[in-house]
Amino acid sequence: MAKRAVKYSVIDAFTDTPFKGNPAAVCQLDDEVAGAVDEEWMQTVAKEFNISQTAFLTRVATTFGSDSNGVPTNPRFDLRWFTPVSEVELCGHATLAAAHYLLTSGVVKCDVIEFVTKSGLLTAKKVQLPSKFSNNEADGRFYIELDFPMVPVVECDSTEIPSIPETLNGAAMVNVQKTATANDLIVELASGNEVAGIHPKFDELQNCAGGGVIITGAAPSQSGFDFFTRFFCPKLGIPEDPVCGSAHCALAPYWSKKLGKHNLIAYMVGWSLFFFFFWSVYCVVITCMLEQASPRGGILDLQWEEEAGRVKIRGEAVTVMVGTLVV
Repeated sequence: MAKRAVKYSVIDAFTDTPFKGNPAAVCQLDDEVAGAVDEEWMQTVAKEFNISQTAFLTRVATTFGSDSNGVPTNPRFDLRWFTPVSEVELCGHATLAAAHYLLTSGVVKCDVIEFVTKSGLLTAKKVQLPSKFSNNEADGRFYIELDFPMVPVVECDSTEIPSIPETLNGAAMVNVQKTATANDLIVELASGNEVAGIHPKFDELQNCAGGGVIITGAAPSQSGFDFFTRFFCPKLGIPEDPVCGSAHCALAPYWSKKLGKHNLIAYMVGWSLFFFFFWSVYCVVITCMLEQASPRGGILDLQWEEEAGRVKIRGEAVTVMVGTLVV
């Protein structure tokens, strides 16, 4: 095959601010390139980008247009995700980044996109921001709503309880469970402030059972959030994932049951944390500078649809880089 240029974008997900949130590289492969490259090439590209996830999109041409009854069909793409060391079966922030790329680059001209993935058919929908965040559509901001499968949370056995005293920095574990799919440990601390104050020791975290370690706690009152989280996955080449959408497929039902509500606002902790809340008719902005390990962070608007077994995840994204790969 002659040398060809593959378009890519680096997009920060779950933020409206460049160089915050979680970065993902998105590569769109045309039919010729998709037929000529393999998993090894994709993994090599992901290693070269060396960020938490690289997504590869391939158009499923048969889904464009209308069905036999003339009803328009949603555009559909094959979607795969790779960390610097391996392929994963579910990724939230890179799916949001892929949808943002398709919507803002003009590849699709509708508000709903379908993705064929190793976790089944996922959808992304463009939705308008609430008026308190955006006065009108002229500023170009919008939410993307992901429709993801719920991930069950199950009990750990005694051999899976992590020993991470240096990481926890004196905080006590309130509860430890795990996800039923990736076996990520969910470690609940007494408060979100304790989550923000941990000092990750990656040799401890590397030796934990299962996949990654999700450390979470209830957010401070009047913070505007329901819970805080940090996610560590050194086994997949991701020491600390700044904002992990797929982890919230388990955290949404976990915290929904604890807090007695199905609509939640989550914050994945970054270097500096800004709390926004309304007191009477006045908007008060509190800035709390924290010394965390990660210089990034992001906000996730969550809805757990219990009967359907689905989690809706809303967030913004911003493009920070565009370029080409030579194949």
